[in-house]
Amino acid sequence: MNLTSLLVKAKANKKENKSFFEKIKRHTPRNLDDTVQNLHHETFKTIDCLTCANCCKTTSPIFRPNDIDRIAKHLKMRPAELIDKHLHIDDDGDYVLNTAPCTFLNENNYCKIYNVRPAACREYPHTDRKRFHQVLEPTLKNAEICPAVSAIIEKMKTIYK
Repeated sequence: MNLTSLLVKAKANKKENKSFFEKIKRHTPRNLDDTVQNLHHETFKTIDCLTCANCCKTTSPIFRPNDIDRIAKHLKMRPAELIDKHLHIDDDGDYVLNTAPCTFLNENNYCKIYNVRPAACREYPHTDRKRFHQVLEPTLKNAEICPAVSAIIEKMKTIYK
């Protein structure tokens, strides 16, 4: 599976995908959560995040207070020091990374703080969660970042024509 082509397809199909998700939002299929979770697991059998890491290279997760405390403890620094060194508050009032790619991404696409990574990283790309209809908007954005999300949306469109 060509990861780059999936991202290109997501950008090209942005309007179509938005229209599709508006239809899903208006008439949420009864089995949507189960279907998307199955597609998630099927897709991630063929896509290895370590070959891509585009999410880590292009966007920042939100760092919640619990994340900051846990990561700071792991790095043996005070939370304020972690904030001063690596984070800032964005327009939405959330702590995010100062730079991209992620400060904690190494050259092999491994996360240096994987065991204590932010909840937003652990849950990304949010395609295996309950009440999927609540994350349709972020999923559209994630399709342009994560090839797996793009693939999942394409498979959804064949199921929910």
